Amino acid sequence: MTSALLKIDNLDVNFQQGDKLTSAARNVSLEINRGETVALIGESGSGKSVTALSILQLLPYPIAKHSDKSSIQFNGRELVGAPEKILRTIRGNQISMIFQEPMTSLNPLHTVEKQISEVLVLHEGLNKQQAKNRTIELLELVQIPNPAERLDSYPHQLSGGQRQRVMIAMALANKPDLLIADEPTTAVDVTIQAQLLELLQSLQNKFDMAILLITHDLRVVQKMASQVYVMRQGDIVESGMVTKTFADPQHDYTKMLINSKPSGHPKPVDESASEVIRANNLRVWFPIKRGLFRRTVGHIKAVDDVSFSVRSGETLGLVGESGSGKSSLGMACLRLIDSNGEILVSGQRVDQLTQRTIKPFRKDVQIVFQDPFSSLSPRMTIGQIIAEGLTLHGIANNSIELNQIIEIALEEVGLSAEMRHRYPHEFSGGQRQRISIARAIVLKPKFIVLDEPTSALDLSIQAQIIDLLRNLQKKYDISYLFISHDLNVVRAMSHRVMIMKDGKVIEEGSVNDIFDSPKQDYTKMLLAASTELTTR
Repeated sequence: MTSALLKIDNLDVNFQQGDKLTSAARNVSLEINRGETVALIGESGSGKSVTALSILQLLPYPIAKHSDKSSIQFNGRELVGAPEKILRTIRGNQISMIFQEPMTSLNPLHTVEKQISEVLVLHEGLNKQQAKNRTIELLELVQIPNPAERLDSYPHQLSGGQRQRVMIAMALANKPDLLIADEPTTAVDVTIQAQLLELLQSLQNKFDMAILLITHDLRVVQKMASQVYVMRQGDIVESGMVTKTFADPQHDYTKMLINSKPSGHPKPVDESASEVIRANNLRVWFPIKRGLFRRTVGHIKAVDDVSFSVRSGETLGLVGESGSGKSSLGMACLRLIDSNGEILVSGQRVDQLTQRTIKPFRKDVQIVFQDPFSSLSPRMTIGQIIAEGLTLHGIANNSIELNQIIEIALEEVGLSAEMRHRYPHEFSGGQRQRISIARAIVLKPKFIVLDEPTSALDLSIQAQIIDLLRNLQKKYDISYLFISHDLNVVRAMSHRVMIMKDGKVIEEGSVNDIFDSPKQDYTKMLLAASTELTTR
């Protein structure tokens, strides 16, 4: 019987801020053997990432503290309290880490070549040419097309899937024994997710690499892992083989996680419902400029001749891979980016309105973004964030009325009125998304674009947000354009679905028609990729 590659025993993590002591992890113990994939699951704030960062000793010490009994042994060497010189030989060499959002993990000012080659130069001492050649090999390894042509690309010039592949290439540059993957596929669409999981499995087999997989997507756990540890509020509440744990969970919290799937359907749309928004032959083309004089030599057709309409109280689901034009279509409908074609809100043309005359229209159409933390100002209280639109449109007559409207909006999204005095960083991801929804509905809009509003949330929180959105729709007869790569969420939220590919709508129909009887091969491929994640 071989000893474990990584062995964590009685790990305690406490954060000391002044007189306040916060316990983030308590008595955490787990083992990972060479070549094995172990999953660590739980909701936001359960202690998953704190445990992972403890392995590499990357917590903000001395604010973060371990108890004397805490032990993390890697290849028999103790990491808790190890000298920085020893840790530098392990980080990136023997243990690597990939993160959830590559756009915030990659340096926006450096090319792909510079970021990957830096790892090779620092850890392996390669010269510039050797590092370049090895970088191309790594990009080939993670299946990026035309890798030599991508060396001079910056992160913003790559798709979400390509950026995550670059992160994987950096992590695998020195052939680590252990890869810590912290939500590696949450931010990508279903087909890219399937490709990345297949890639990780093939690389794991190639290098006999162990993987610690941190995720809230239980489908990914079923696909990838052999062992699972369930964390709740800093404690490991259940562990065991994935097949046994998922088939017969013992702890109530594990049962709740497994059963927290989007379900149900929205209220049927009244046949007499009026049309809220219509787009006719909508186009969003971005010019490609080259040469000394930056002449336009072509266009990226993000949205290419798309027409659709949404009735009062209806949800139109919008599905497609990264780069298909989903977000561009939503932004164009709100006049947040330039477009050609007709856009009508309640029968009124708004695509020709000027910045001065468009102000009243802004009240009727709102947006909720994917990442609430980046869309809420960290310098404003929740009350100030929600009040901004009310003040701009002159809705409240005085401060008393303004506060009353804010309090009602917070209570409608399941938050307490006194929370208006707090700042975004004081809330969980699910609470921040509720704040974003409150900011949108406080103006009583007719139409809201929901751009991946649940993809960054835990499954249990996803279900809560979906129920909230459906209840608000029922109460106020709001229309939604619901953009998502999670087909389970789309099915639970939508009345009709549009499938986009390369800027065009290739299929449209009712939820049942699209999910039960898809006609286009591309739609069938999307559905198959989603189904594959739930099967081993």
